[in-house]
Amino acid sequence: MKRVLIVVYYWPPSGGAGVQRWVKLSKYLHQFGWEPVIFTPENPEAPLQDKGLLKEVREGMEVIKTPIWEPYSLYKRFTGKGSQEKISPGVLLENRNRSFTEKLSVWIRGNFFVPDARKFWVKPSVKFLHKYLEEHTIDAIVTSGPPHSMHLIALGLKQLRPIPWIADFRDPWTNIHYHDELMLGPRAAQKHQQLEQATLDTADHVVTASYSMERDFVAQGAQSVSTVTNGYDAADYANAAPVLDEKFTLTHIGTLYGSRSPEALWAALGSLIQSQPGFAEVFTLRLVGKTDPEVYAAIEQHGLTSYLDDRGYVSHHEVIDFQRQTQLLLLIFSEAERTIIPGKVFEYLAARRPVLCIGSPEWDAPQILSKEEAGATFDFQNSEGIRAQLQQWFEAFQGGGLHPKEKDISRYSRTELARKYAGLLDKVATNKA
Repeated sequence: MKRVLIVVYYWPPSGGAGVQRWVKLSKYLHQFGWEPVIFTPENPEAPLQDKGLLKEVREGMEVIKTPIWEPYSLYKRFTGKGSQEKISPGVLLENRNRSFTEKLSVWIRGNFFVPDARKFWVKPSVKFLHKYLEEHTIDAIVTSGPPHSMHLIALGLKQLRPIPWIADFRDPWTNIHYHDELMLGPRAAQKHQQLEQATLDTADHVVTASYSMERDFVAQGAQSVSTVTNGYDAADYANAAPVLDEKFTLTHIGTLYGSRSPEALWAALGSLIQSQPGFAEVFTLRLVGKTDPEVYAAIEQHGLTSYLDDRGYVSHHEVIDFQRQTQLLLLIFSEAERTIIPGKVFEYLAARRPVLCIGSPEWDAPQILSKEEAGATFDFQNSEGIRAQLQQWFEAFQGGGLHPKEKDISRYSRTELARKYAGLLDKVATNKA
């Protein structure tokens, strides 16, 4: 059994999308000859908690935790936030109504904490892991970003010992949708590019979570790149599916930023409520996850507030149930997110419910939905198309229920993805032997 050191910032009991990829992959890697060893911060600034995910950590798996210092305590003091309040950097960057102190904080973060606020964990981690590798056998290392400081840990270790390294990108680095919101000066922007390029040039292999990201990195000169998408865990669906909602529910899972607010959808729903017989009596718009005030304002503007079922953040276990019991699932991609295929895409497939996707049909995630015949995709401005599709689904709902196609999606299972990842680990370990 070979051993792989996996460097991650997000780990249970932290919750949210960033945790899922490596909690799930590490759960199954040992079936294919690789025993994971997790290295993660002891006290991360994780804005979401999901203690249920601790059950996903395989019993007996080694998890190493060391303290991390992050500058968020200074930020909270500077902006007058409570010391116990958890900060989500992505939400701060998406907020279009930032105060002056928040804008100044973003500028400081962008220009002094490169590549991110976890940079202070890099040197202590390199020192700790260098000693750990002298005393323990490790056959390969994987770093998971963002935050991309995790990659710098392996970059530092590479200067001390020739350990095979896979740099795993859940999201892009300089091409991430909020990169321009960091208010970067020329020096900071250049530093980001240099660190990203050093990671691409030094890692023995680069793995991305989307095909567009892979193409972007190849264009940047990366020599060895593969895509291992996110997926679904079949174990999450082993229990009997919950009873379908009696109402005509449309459910969105995840954070809904103001930049993602689909005005065409809200307009289409408002029109159906006014003109489609029976629609207003049975329709429910369910939001599961954090929602920006701008989105609530748009919902109210289109007369949808009384139809809103707002659940806020819930555990991943509850998310699975909501996905399976809803009549329709909602997936939204802004222009800036075209290179991202989030894990919920594959969970939506596994839920076996029709998916309404708002975004360009040419992007990676809508392409997967189209290939699996799992729903319909419309551009952000196509209110008429969205309305017609919703009306068609509503009529099917009235006429006996929605019965989506059930194609074989097993290649997206976390088990099969772990098999694929193990093959890449075998390759880099063999090449360095």
